[in-house]
Formats: sequence, C-alpha cells, structure tokens
Amino acid sequence: HPYVRYACRYELAQILDRREQCDEAMRLLAEAKQIVGALTDTEVLLKSYDHGAESARRFTRSLPKTILRTWAQYFPEGKREPVPPLAFLGGHPRSGTTLLEQVLDAHPGVAALDEPTAFLDVLQPEFYKSKELASARLNTLRRLYIQALLREAGSAATGKLLLDKNPSPTARLPLWLKVFPELRVLIALRDPRDVVLSCYFQNIPLNAANVNFLSFERLAIHYAALMDIWLAVREWEGFAWLEVRYEDTVAGLEKEGRRVTEFLGLTWQEDQGRFYEKSRTKQLYSPTYQDVTRPVYSRSVARWHAYEKHLAPILPALEPYCRKFGYE
Repeated sequence: HPYVRYACRYELAQILDRREQCDEAMRLLAEAKQIVGALTDTEVLLKSYDHGAESARRFTRSLPKTILRTWAQYFPEGKREPVPPLAFLGGHPRSGTTLLEQVLDAHPGVAALDEPTAFLDVLQPEFYKSKELASARLNTLRRLYIQALLREAGSAATGKLLLDKNPSPTARLPLWLKVFPELRVLIALRDPRDVVLSCYFQNIPLNAANVNFLSFERLAIHYAALMDIWLAVREWEGFAWLEVRYEDTVAGLEKEGRRVTEFLGLTWQEDQGRFYEKSRTKQLYSPTYQDVTRPVYSRSVARWHAYEKHLAPILPALEPYCRKFGYE
C-alpha cells in the first residue's frame, strides 16, 4: 500500500538521522515525498495555498501600526462582553509550540488546548459571513469561539486561562486581535534552518498548507509567508506579545517557563518543570507527541549543520529571518 511504502521511508529516515547517516536519510525522504506527491494533485493545493498566503500577507502589511487603536474606536473595552483569560500560542510549525504548551498546561490555572478546531471551524467562518463588525456582532463571535473552545477543553477548563496553541492560524492574527483585543500572544521561535529541516522530516497528511513540506524550496516559501505576517503584526501598537526561543527553553526550562508564565499573569509552579509527567496522561495530536512525554533534550538544537549541503539552495532565502530573529 502506498501509505506503508512512504511511511516506512519516513520512519527509516528518522532512524538514519539518529545514526548520523544524513545523506541516506535525505535519499529516503526524497523517495517518500515522491510517493506522497503522486497520490494527489499537488499543483492544485499549492496554487490554493499561494493565493491565500499572498492575500493574507498583503492585507496585513497594508495595515498601519496604529490599526488596533482604530479598531478599538469601534469596539471599545466598555462594550466588550467579558470572556475567560485568553492566550494564543503560535509561530511556525516545529518551532517548539508543543513544548511550551505542555509546560504551561502543567500549571493548575491553565487549560492548554493542542490545535483545537474552534478558530478554524467556528470563529473564522463566522467572521467572514458578514462584513458587519458592530460591537454586538463581535460579542457574538467572542461567545461562539469561547463556547467552542470550552466544549473541546471540557469541564476541567472552568475558571482557568484558556491557551489556544495553533501554529498555522498565526497567519490570521489580525482576525484574532480584531475580535479579542485583550488577547495575549505567545510566538515560539526557533532557528529557521532547524524549523525547515524538522518540517521536512514530518510525515503528516497533505493539505493546502502541508503540501509545502514536500520540498525545501516550498518550505522556505511557507516559512516566509507565515513569519512575514508575524513580523508585521509585532510592530502594531497596543497588544501584549512575547517571543520565546526554543533554544533558550531547552537551555533553561525554568527560567524561560517562568518568564512565559508570568507574562500570562500567573506564578511559576514547580510541577511545570516536570510537565512530561502530565503529558504522558494526555491525548496529544502533535506529530511529535512522544517528544514531550520526557524531559527536554538539546539534540535538536543546531541540527541543521549536519544537513547544510542539502539546505544550501534555500539558505539565502532564510538568511533575512535568521537575522531578524537573532540567529546569525
């Protein structure tokens, strides 16, 4: 079966990577991706992705730094219905979002959700049903999203800060902030070269976004499209955001974990340093669920050096992001 053929190659590539047989791992990944690509019309998916990504990037870049102040005139704080404390955890896939989510979920005052569907299935489609954005309608959108989030989180989330960990919807941050101006935004960062390499190793079902994971060239395009939006949004005035580097978290879990926890208005708890104990009891949907069921490790830091010759064609495209995010 084609699934078995390409899944075996992905698995063997992971094994060869751990044995530092990098060229052989790349050969098997190329075979796997050739099999995957033959199972669907990738050009249709890529065309759909490019259209949506460019539209989102162009729209975000067109907005002034003071846009949140403008939106607040139409939806002032006094007209917003109260919602539970809410935070968004995003960034590019494979940037350490799952690790951060699990560290925060180990806090008794946090209910962290692993890629819930509430935004993509409820908030986003409801938002685009009408151009009417009066306070009453925005409050309706807030209620619908929170209700959907609480349904996914279950009764254990009552009274807690809700953390929506969802890397891909980072590109929709303007929508989040229009409906939830009080949203606290966490963005996971990691060396772009390690991000792209890690994505390339992932065996995940194809869709209009993940089809970019079939080649390094497309991954560089995907990385740029997503992170360009964050680079524009982080210049906006009037919202709370924090960037968290994967490398810093691995090197000092408690220091970074404490910084992130306090950003959310909470106090660091010792159980957060042993997050993996709780992770083992949860159902996780991340493709690297097994990695967060054990203590942090550093073998994935600067992993890209071993594959530098394979990454060489896209290094110039990633260089501006390495510079902007401090990875010289």
